[in-house]
Amino acid sequence: MRRTGVAAAGLLVLLLGVTSCGGDDASSADKSTAVKGFSGDCAKKEVFCVGLVTDVGKVDDKSFNQSSWEGAAAGAKAVGGGAEYIETVDPKDYAKNIQSFVDRKVDVVVTVGFALADAAATAATANPGIHFIGVDAFQATTIANLSGLVFYEDRAGFMAGALAGLLTKTNVVAAVLGTDKVPPVVAFGKGWENGAKYTNSKVKVLTTYHPGGLDVAFNDPTWGAQTAKQALDNTADVVFGAGGNTGNGALLEVAKKAGAYCVGVDLDQWETMPGAHACLVTSAEKRIKDGVVLLISQVHNGTAKGGNFRGEVGLASYHDFDAKIPAEVKTKMDVIVRDVGSGKIPTGVN
Repeated sequence: MRRTGVAAAGLLVLLLGVTSCGGDDASSADKSTAVKGFSGDCAKKEVFCVGLVTDVGKVDDKSFNQSSWEGAAAGAKAVGGGAEYIETVDPKDYAKNIQSFVDRKVDVVVTVGFALADAAATAATANPGIHFIGVDAFQATTIANLSGLVFYEDRAGFMAGALAGLLTKTNVVAAVLGTDKVPPVVAFGKGWENGAKYTNSKVKVLTTYHPGGLDVAFNDPTWGAQTAKQALDNTADVVFGAGGNTGNGALLEVAKKAGAYCVGVDLDQWETMPGAHACLVTSAEKRIKDGVVLLISQVHNGTAKGGNFRGEVGLASYHDFDAKIPAEVKTKMDVIVRDVGSGKIPTGVN
């Protein structure tokens, strides 16, 4: 791709939660929200631009979308460029929102979420001069200018579940999840269940997926809180919240219960969910930000390739719970995290 050796021409504007609907990024008809961060004309060789389009979610969701946007912003800044985003409100606007960045001749379009995979593939095929990065967009067929940033969610879920199995005193743990229509969410959930059973043969796992579609499943904190409360009422004492704002609602509910643990998702939610500190023992991480930054750097230096790129997964720090977790548990977890990460311990998820 173009733009090697670029001077710091782009001014990065990182405006999480601040939107401007007036320009040509989004129309009043589709109500998608946009933020401006490009400095200069993206069509010029000396200006490097990264545009990000979310699925139906906000970039400040404190998990999946936020880590993707932080990666786009940091990746653009690292190569002297700028980044902008569009938050999609209605799935029918996926193609239009992507096209708004194509029309401005950006260097990179980042699409966030499984549901955008088809729209990203279509746009990449039609625009070979722009590189696309599809977060959670597995590529069954390689397109030269489309990198699918995918993860072993089952491994991250298994690690977190294994910890839950070791920490539970009631032998009941739970997962409050986004829709089962999204394979990465299912992988998280199945990995969690299998990990808990790996370390605790007596454990019972309560798994609940949001019953709604993609338009609501990740933006329903009330349902997340209610479902977490039901799990607590059924004696669960470790709850995994994995579903954007829906999962965040679960974490905040568990934080009200003395002695209960909660587990975050996607990024280290200790940094983004202070209201959950009372229960947040760790997070099942997909290191999305790091993966997006790396792929943007590859586009900038001309080494980016099409196909699937596996990002890293792991467990976040135990933070304030570090001193409370028995040494033998931490020792066991060190081995499990290492061996699950290498594939030595299978997760049981295909």
